[in-house]
Amino acid sequence: MIKAILIDDEEHCRESLSIQLEKYCPEVKLMAACSSAAEGLNAIEQHHPDVVFLDVEMPRMNGFELLQQFPEIPFEVIFTTGYDAYAIKAIRFSALDYLLKPIEKDELVKAVAKVQSRPVHPVNQQLDILLERLAGKPIGLQKIALPSLEGFELVMVDNILRCESDSNYTHVYLKNGRKVLVARTLKDIEELLEGHSFLRVHHSHLVNLNEIERYVRGEGGYLIMSDSSSVNVSRSRKDALLKIFG
Repeated sequence: MIKAILIDDEEHCRESLSIQLEKYCPEVKLMAACSSAAEGLNAIEQHHPDVVFLDVEMPRMNGFELLQQFPEIPFEVIFTTGYDAYAIKAIRFSALDYLLKPIEKDELVKAVAKVQSRPVHPVNQQLDILLERLAGKPIGLQKIALPSLEGFELVMVDNILRCESDSNYTHVYLKNGRKVLVARTLKDIEELLEGHSFLRVHHSHLVNLNEIERYVRGEGGYLIMSDSSSVNVSRSRKDALLKIFG
């Protein structure tokens, strides 16, 4: 049984999610439905939940500020939020989970299943990444949390050399020679790294433009990266690549 607490200042949101959990997620036992972050903190101390469904925007103390009250986060976190593209991207950058309001049944069931299968709780470094992203810290200094099969990897964005698609997973190659299998599609990784110096040069390849050593001409051609690996360039993306390098 998964012990859960729901924290949301909007009554209809609390009622709706409570009903959905009871109907579609019988493995979840809702211990408390709280209308404020302060009430939520008391409920967490009392019930020691496995997961907290946490509204992002609340008066006096928002969801992010609530999490900052914990030296270590001893539970899973699933943010619930209305559509805010910037906040959502920041949450995804930290590899934390979120549900978009109004919450859909299938997304809720999927999020609960992830809680059951995840081997580790989130760490405060993930929250730090989230808060830095929201604060608009310099892009070059940012870390990204990459969800792996064992949990997640925290890496500096600038240390990512290239990414290669593997169906619903992505191989992320780092400058130190390590390779991380990430539980995200290449499209997901591309969206997360938008605004950094990365370019999709092939349907299977995303590269760090700063790590390109050489371009070899051909029908699409191919790139030689700083680790001496070669990456194919598709015909459809060749022009975009050449335009960047003049």
